[in-house]
Amino acid sequence: MVTAAKTYYTAFGMRLTSEIPLPELTRSMHDTKDNDAEFVYGDLSFVWNEERDAHRHFCVCEEGRILFYIPATAVFSIEAGRKVTIHPMDGADEKKIRVYLLGSCMGALLFQRHMLPLHGSAVVIDDKAYAFVGESGAGKSTLAAAFLSKGYSLLTDDVIALSFTDAGVPYVAPAYPQQKLWQESIDGLGMESGSFVPLYEELSKFAVPVAAKFHTKPVVLGGVIELVRTEGEQWDIQPITKLNRFPLLFQHTYRNHFVSLLHLEQWHFAGMANIARHCEIFQLRRPTAGFTAQQLASQIIQLVNNKLEFANKI
Repeated sequence: MVTAAKTYYTAFGMRLTSEIPLPELTRSMHDTKDNDAEFVYGDLSFVWNEERDAHRHFCVCEEGRILFYIPATAVFSIEAGRKVTIHPMDGADEKKIRVYLLGSCMGALLFQRHMLPLHGSAVVIDDKAYAFVGESGAGKSTLAAAFLSKGYSLLTDDVIALSFTDAGVPYVAPAYPQQKLWQESIDGLGMESGSFVPLYEELSKFAVPVAAKFHTKPVVLGGVIELVRTEGEQWDIQPITKLNRFPLLFQHTYRNHFVSLLHLEQWHFAGMANIARHCEIFQLRRPTAGFTAQQLASQIIQLVNNKLEFANKI
């Protein structure tokens, strides 16, 4: 797994160097002195044995260093928002290591860099970013894929990295040109899964490259839409009032347990307040039965085009 030389990438608004091949990311050519973060291999057996809690698979050290242990996969260390060290287990699936590296480890890295991560997907509609958040299985990536099939662009899938201007306006950094879709979603969208690579051996979820439909520049966040599955037959969308926006945003902050572990409560609250102040936030309740992503995408486009009518009701 170890490569002889580092490779350069861009992701989440950062310039990265990596000893680990990361084919999901966008390759870049830049000077090493300008790197924002690096991914390296290293021996973490001593530090993990010293710091870990026997009942947890992660811990936060006094200096803010975050350690993850994924059984039969790897130990990961994330330090100061600048360095991720990977200690692979014998026989580990490299694809699985990359899934955790670009998921939980990236989320921890963003927290350390004071970039607020939401759990969801984001697409560009009328020059603004719209984030789809929700619990696992709510249909976030599938809805984003439906937008891509209508000619819109993807900003990010799974982890939404938010930064803020001096005036508090949130914007989304582009992640990398790939989606993660279940077989059911691929079938429902009329795509052929034969050309897609499974994320890793035990998972029937596929890496779907979308380079031609990827937006490569940061975009101001225009709205957040929470997806909720219901047993009914009809979809429904309602604006979220200002006071109710905070629990929704906290719930869908990616790996939100790190907020308290890293003592970021005040910073996180300020970020949520900026999102609540500058963005439209809705809850979309969609039927569990049937494949509705294309219809929901069309309804959301209408919602965006008529958002002032909804804003007046908040």
